[in-house]
Amino acid sequence: MIKKNIIKKEKELIIIPPVSNYPSRKEWEDACWEKILTSKDLLQLLITSHERHDLVMRAAALDRLFLGKSYKQIGEELWLSSQTVSGIKKAAFGNTYKSYLERSKKERKKKIYSSNTKIRKLRPSGTPRRTKYGTIYIP
Repeated sequence: MIKKNIIKKEKELIIIPPVSNYPSRKEWEDACWEKILTSKDLLQLLITSHERHDLVMRAAALDRLFLGKSYKQIGEELWLSSQTVSGIKKAAFGNTYKSYLERSKKERKKKIYSSNTKIRKLRPSGTPRRTKYGTIYIP
């Protein structure tokens, strides 16, 4: 019984075309994504419950943003951080969503080290000895 259901589901699933049918991997990926979106069964097989939850939360946050709600109101209602809501808002205007982790890798400000190094205090010569009055140096 179980094998028959699996075979039946395989027949209903949309077959992903080979990469060789497309001039670039990007075009192949876009064509595959369109096929995945049209097949509810295939989408349910590929996406975990956690990923489905994330997608629903992003869509709900985007809906609330378009209704004019504030980040704080959205965060309280959907239990999202303001960084997540901000990322979703940026995605709405930039056409792609990037998680905070992805954004931090690319948009992180590089540390700038100045060429003017401060002159350190020269340590007195001798062997340092710690006393109750501080460190003294014995020649």
